[in-house]
Amino acid sequence: MGRKKTMQFAAAGLLLSALIYLFCIHVKIQEYAGAEPAPDADYLIVLGARVNGDVPSHALQNRIDTAADYLKKNRKTLAIVSGGRGNGENRTEADAMREGLIRLGVESSRIVLESESSSTAENIAFSKKLVPNGAKHGVIATNDFHVYRSVAIASQVGLKVTGLPAKTPTVILVKSYLREYLSITNFYLRSVL
Repeated sequence: MGRKKTMQFAAAGLLLSALIYLFCIHVKIQEYAGAEPAPDADYLIVLGARVNGDVPSHALQNRIDTAADYLKKNRKTLAIVSGGRGNGENRTEADAMREGLIRLGVESSRIVLESESSSTAENIAFSKKLVPNGAKHGVIATNDFHVYRSVAIASQVGLKVTGLPAKTPTVILVKSYLREYLSITNFYLRSVL
């Protein structure tokens, strides 16, 4: 009986630890999801998301809309749209974002394309190479659940940025958060190893 009780306590302890860990991650995600971006940033990196054939997914369209709003209010900010072409995409995510920003009134001369990346880490690392010389502060536009990790990755590669959260479509909310919990855990593990 003693061994069985010990195993039950251990299992309960692991479960409780996992729940506390997930709660802490969720609090961090929410903290960054409500953040206000700095005005007049030197550059704005818009992170890619799925393109369905030629059409931006709802998540990507929300990023485009949010970025366009910021860029129209901050006329000196340069936009770096970042995202390659994945399965089922007829064009790069960067190209879809560029088109969307222009359609919403952002001048094409203010938009730089990074169209080789295939992950958040690559989006940020490859975009860093396109940041103008002398630029001091930037903003990263992505869906609200994704801001915390994106800002952390940018900080790790030496970029000083704040987040610009775009709304996450309700239909993908649960899936996005579950995937983000795993991605943040992977980020933490890679950071310490």
